[in-house]
Amino acid sequence: MLHVRSIWNGAISFGLVSIPIKLVNATESHAVSFRQIHTEDGGRIRYRKVCELEDREVAQDEIGKAYEDADGSMIPITDEDLSHLPIPTARTIEIVAFVPEERIDPLQMGSAYYLAASGAPAAKPYTLLREALKRSNRVAIAKFALRGRERLGMLRVVGDAIAMHGLLWPDEVRAPENVAPDTGVTVRDQELDLADALMDTLGEIDLDDLHDEYREALEEVIAAKAAGEAPPETREAAAPGKVLDLMAALESSVRAARESRGGGEGAGAAEEAEVRTLPQRRTSSRQTPKETGGKKSTSTAAKKTAATKATASGAGKATAKSARPAKKTAAKGAAKETAGKETAGKGAPARSTARSSAKNPAKNPAKKTPSRKRSA
Repeated sequence: MLHVRSIWNGAISFGLVSIPIKLVNATESHAVSFRQIHTEDGGRIRYRKVCELEDREVAQDEIGKAYEDADGSMIPITDEDLSHLPIPTARTIEIVAFVPEERIDPLQMGSAYYLAASGAPAAKPYTLLREALKRSNRVAIAKFALRGRERLGMLRVVGDAIAMHGLLWPDEVRAPENVAPDTGVTVRDQELDLADALMDTLGEIDLDDLHDEYREALEEVIAAKAAGEAPPETREAAAPGKVLDLMAALESSVRAARESRGGGEGAGAAEEAEVRTLPQRRTSSRQTPKETGGKKSTSTAAKKTAATKATASGAGKATAKSARPAKKTAAKGAAKETAGKETAGKGAPARSTARSSAKNPAKNPAKKTPSRKRSA
């Protein structure tokens, strides 16, 4: 049982079943409140109720209610007038229907209350209504009277209790006319993809982790001034700038959100590449030396390969020519194919002297030239 003062006592009317209940507030405000003072001497500024006709302050028991007509005239309304109004829900929360919760527009929802069972006789019917709401996956729509007017409410289960949300009447909710932009705007798929990526990055959050930073900073200022100390410096919020490029703003937002979630710069950059979905380049086997060692390692590997060839063939001249850079080597078909076979599996591109192989076929170890018989 909540140890909170009830603001209304009555009963829930569930067909012929009556459930005595107490209505208590389900929410509370933690906002810091201020008083008005006279800045010269710190005196409280209070409002006094003064009669305009007599120009004097009047007591509370002299004050009544009235309705102001369109022409400014006052029409007095007494408590007796209000007591004769045909409100059957004066002390009853009358359930009129059960509907799926998604049928209720959040725009209609207002103040929240808990309905506490009043006394032992209310325990059984209270539990019956709660379990019926649970099993049906529906909410109850009810009418009730509070503070001099009939209201609409929605009953639903919260934990082991029944809560009631005050609802606005349907005609009290304005239609969203002249709210959306009236100009034609086209949103590209890339912009939607980035917006989706930003929503996925922000993801879900435990609402219990959210807190009022403004109120905390304000309380620190009040505590410091009460102790005679200088107010602490507070961090100023960055002023929002103009969005000149929507795509750039979305990309920056995705990157910032990922870094704030602990991804860091490296993770943020990697994930940003995934958002953009850039085409990947295909790497061939001839690019492997360049990727692992650069031009220097490629040239060194070529020189070692050429030196090995020269040693096998026993030709010193071929050794000197094979050490030349690959750019100066003439890429002819036969020599290129022969050099490729020799250097395959060593991870270095074929580099051979085609000119030497063409002029001296006998010096090519991979290709033998048949001997010709001379005529006597």
